[in-house]
Amino acid sequence: MPTSMTSEQARRSRRETLQAMVDTVAVCTGIDPDVFFRSDGEQQTTWQARRANAIRVCTVCPARAACEELALRDGDGRADADDMVRGGLTGPDLAVARARQADRLAAVIEADRDIEGKRLDTLTALLRRTALKNPDKAGGHRTSVCAQAAQTEEIRLLAAQVREIRTARRARAGWGAAA
Repeated sequence: MPTSMTSEQARRSRRETLQAMVDTVAVCTGIDPDVFFRSDGEQQTTWQARRANAIRVCTVCPARAACEELALRDGDGRADADDMVRGGLTGPDLAVARARQADRLAAVIEADRDIEGKRLDTLTALLRRTALKNPDKAGGHRTSVCAQAAQTEEIRLLAAQVREIRTARRARAGWGAAA
């Protein structure tokens, strides 16, 4: 993975690649995330100074383009609310960019979901196969107990991955936490 990503590379990348870029090289990883969001009731002048500092952090970040692209794909930022900075852009800046790139964003979001859907299908099938295995065929009581524990752990990990994808898809669809 490159140490820096251009805007054009970010536009052509899938969500997984963008997120990996942000996770591995973003300058803000060690910074309190609240720095990038306006507090409730915060004075505009105070926020403007903090916002300028947040933008400066983003400006030197090698993951800035990836972060901006993720923000656009996630629908972050509103035209009527100057309350955040992501990828070096304010909420209103993100809203303008998202409107300007609406067709492109719709296509890449759909492509990301297709990949995510395929991953979900693969994980679900693997989870079913794993759950249907009979660990008692391992031979001997001790071996069987170890095989059962290993199977249980594998099922737990697969179920967590399925749950993570489903939760993200439901959140994007506007479902509440209870769904």
